[in-house]
Amino acid sequence: MPPAVSAVRWSLALGQQYTSLGSQPILCGSIPGLVPKQLRFCRNYIEIMPSVAEGVKLGIQECQHQFRGRRWNCTTIDDSLAIFGPVLDKATRESAFVHAIASAGVAFAVTRSCAEGTSTICGCDSHHKGPPGEGWKWGGCSEDADFGVLVSREFADARENRPDARSAMNRHNNEAGRTTILDHMHLKCKCHGLSGSCEVKTCWWAQPDFRAIGDYLKDKYDSASEMVVEKHRESRGWVETLRAKYALFKPPTERDLVYYENSPNFCEPNPETGSFGTRDRTCNVTSHGIDGCDLLCCGRGHNTRTEKRKEKCHCIFHWCCYVSCQECIRVYDVHTCK
Repeated sequence: MPPAVSAVRWSLALGQQYTSLGSQPILCGSIPGLVPKQLRFCRNYIEIMPSVAEGVKLGIQECQHQFRGRRWNCTTIDDSLAIFGPVLDKATRESAFVHAIASAGVAFAVTRSCAEGTSTICGCDSHHKGPPGEGWKWGGCSEDADFGVLVSREFADARENRPDARSAMNRHNNEAGRTTILDHMHLKCKCHGLSGSCEVKTCWWAQPDFRAIGDYLKDKYDSASEMVVEKHRESRGWVETLRAKYALFKPPTERDLVYYENSPNFCEPNPETGSFGTRDRTCNVTSHGIDGCDLLCCGRGHNTRTEKRKEKCHCIFHWCCYVSCQECIRVYDVHTCK
């Protein structure tokens, strides 16, 4: 099995296994596509596996949000273990983003679950980073992002142990996603005192909304570094590594996404590349960006139809305490690619 395909198989396997997330007994051996190291991890840390699955789901949902107006919109395939189809077979920007956001999602969900007390093997971060500041003290439950990152690294990277370029790329992008979680940790505080005064303020470390992680990684997708593959002879045999393609550009850091194959244009359906094309996709007629009808429709033009929608309108607040609304019919123009 090509490493590109196997690298994402674990995500759909978990998604299928944990559709009810913890409502039924977990049978690690029944999850398709796990390598031995992942299987051992599942059996040893069974109680956090629903959080791992929730993180994968979170990453996929964020991918679909970030790419909702682009030619490739992170479409998933329900009847295949290769959850994104052949799209991720290539070492493209899209593959880089998916690996980063999925690994970040696992770290995020495990961290949040531990702070909520759903597992006995993890909890709050008791190692506060630094002394309290002026006017506040440590309190609440600091989220232990280091533990979430460790779980993501142990599980998601379990497949990426080959001495080839694709495994090196996947490991780098997985780590870039996890590093984003650590970089975005921030102090969250709450005031205590009479009549809303802030006589005492307690603070704790918290993760941001996952949307902030998605926004950041989407920017990294747009500025991803193109690499070239180099082969080296070592004692264990031939090893492939990655080097920045353009020496004049700043080399990528651990926070940047990397790729080494060009993406298809995703304009037309192509089962070999996994492209669904953009026919019948809704486009924004007023936009000059990638979501606009000119670019999204790849120059083929667009159709326009009217659509009637029922909406609440003329809402009135009544004392006390409810809102009454009328129902209005509004007509919208909907533009779709030819």
